[in-house]
Amino acid sequence: MNRRAQRDRRQTRNRLLISLGVAVVLLGGLAAAGGYLWSHYGSQVSLALGWTSNDYEGEGSGEVVVVIQEGEIGQDIAATLEDHDVVKTSDAFYSLLLERPTVEFQPGAYQLREQMSSAAALDALQDPENRVPLTVTIPEGFTVEQTLERISTSIDMPLEDLQAAAEDPAAFSLPSGVDSLEGWLFPATYEFELDTTPTEAIQRLVDEQRAVLDSLDVAVDDRERVLNIAAMVQKESGIADDFGKVSRVIANRLDDGMRLQMDSTAQYGMGEHSDGSVWSTDEALQDDNPWNTYVHTGLPEGPISNPGRAAIEAALQPTKGDWMYFVVSPGGTGASTFSVTAAEHEQAVAEYREWCDTTPDSGC
Repeated sequence: MNRRAQRDRRQTRNRLLISLGVAVVLLGGLAAAGGYLWSHYGSQVSLALGWTSNDYEGEGSGEVVVVIQEGEIGQDIAATLEDHDVVKTSDAFYSLLLERPTVEFQPGAYQLREQMSSAAALDALQDPENRVPLTVTIPEGFTVEQTLERISTSIDMPLEDLQAAAEDPAAFSLPSGVDSLEGWLFPATYEFELDTTPTEAIQRLVDEQRAVLDSLDVAVDDRERVLNIAAMVQKESGIADDFGKVSRVIANRLDDGMRLQMDSTAQYGMGEHSDGSVWSTDEALQDDNPWNTYVHTGLPEGPISNPGRAAIEAALQPTKGDWMYFVVSPGGTGASTFSVTAAEHEQAVAEYREWCDTTPDSGC
């Protein structure tokens, strides 16, 4: 074979290899693109092509409360059910409604299950036994912010409407000089009507706090101060048995002119009040805000949470004792160790830190 023929064969072979390489690259790119598209849109494609059902099967599981508002139509209800994962798609539920044009819905709250078939969900909404009150449970120690969020999620009331109502504390007949709802939203379980307005919902909690203060004979002029102390007692105490002792530490420090140095106040002033940590950040401890009792003497500017009745009672009647300090006790029970002297307190802190360091998953 002459050199020219050999060269032509090599060139032909090289062109074939290049073409094959290009084809492999293109196929790889198409596969990668296809994988990406499928990962993002595969479920929609499957539904559109009828490869998978747009409806769940069976009666579902778990529990979820769904609220049907006055004036809502079938499409609204279908969207709400999908949002709460009661039905797989709003289209499946709405298609069923089109097959049953005589179905009517009554406004209210309904106890349903997650991942129900559209037929099961529709039957459940037609059963009056599934009607439930609009119930909200507010835990002790929640802040105003947390309380409004809980109301919103529990009874399907727009959070922004609640926040707008709360911006005017004067509308709720608080004592003169009180310019915040913090401390005045009594933690308890409430039932609301479907037509309850945000202002009415907040007023209900304020009225309950006022009733508790009335029952404890707290003078109107003393109420903000009592709630201020009770709010710290609520946040600082891991167990109710320590409420009275924490209250006594606060009273003793105030009498002695000491800074209260309550971590809960430093955390609140920095917006860390929902963190749940025993320890505060250095930034929080040093921040010069009016709630920070590490920086300022006396009480914080106002309550840092909404205390329950037991904390209020402790604020009114502290346990007798000379304690000036306390820290969480080792063991994870939530109890605290109370000390009279700084040396005793430092020893208690060291013991707690050692327990934290040697106990996996201690949550410290």
